[in-house]
Amino acid sequence: MIEMNEIRQMSDKDLAERIVVEREAYTKLRFNHTIAGLETPTILKIKKRDIARLLTEQTSRSNAKVDSTNA
Repeated sequence: MIEMNEIRQMSDKDLAERIVVEREAYTKLRFNHTIAGLETPTILKIKKRDIARLLTEQTSRSNAKVDSTNA
């Protein structure tokens, strides 16, 4: 599980790269779960929430940039 403090310390580039990596990992996990089942299926839920946290931070940063340019 990724902590929000860790996410906030990432640069924009690192954040974008991490989103891609986490999405790929989630897709692979979901595929493996479909084929053979996972030992702990709750890992899918955790991965999905991690991706949501990353996307939330990315969105809030982009909104902050837009707000600062409009002010």
